[in-house]
Amino acid sequence: MADYDALAKTIASLTEGEDDPVALMATIACEVHHADDCFNWTGFYRVVAPELLKIGPYQGGHGCLVIPFSRGVCGAAARTGEAQIVADVNAFPDHIACASSTQSELVLPVWDSSGVLIAVFDIDSDMSGAFDREDANALQQILNCSFS
Repeated sequence: MADYDALAKTIASLTEGEDDPVALMATIACEVHHADDCFNWTGFYRVVAPELLKIGPYQGGHGCLVIPFSRGVCGAAARTGEAQIVADVNAFPDHIACASSTQSELVLPVWDSSGVLIAVFDIDSDMSGAFDREDANALQQILNCSFS
């Protein structure tokens, strides 16, 4: 499991004073991606139009370019504003398989300082059951501190 306390401190140090959302996303994606060997795709899908996400800064192989709010795990996080912890993506209704190797997924909503959803943060793993509520809570805290 990632050392979330150290990760939060590193990200806070690297992004101190930064307010550009893309720069923040790029730095967070990089740092989180390298924080745990089971994270094999780590990145953001940005809200670019009503009910529409487009790929943003990420680490790992190719991702899906466009995801509507109505589809997949990322869409569910954007639609509900709630963390999506999926132990087995094959059991998730309407999962979008951007990479056939993905077995589990964690997707978190990202809000700006005024409470507007600006993105979702997506982490994929080739291991089933790679994520739990502790991961979701720690990473949500990092996101909330970074974008508030």
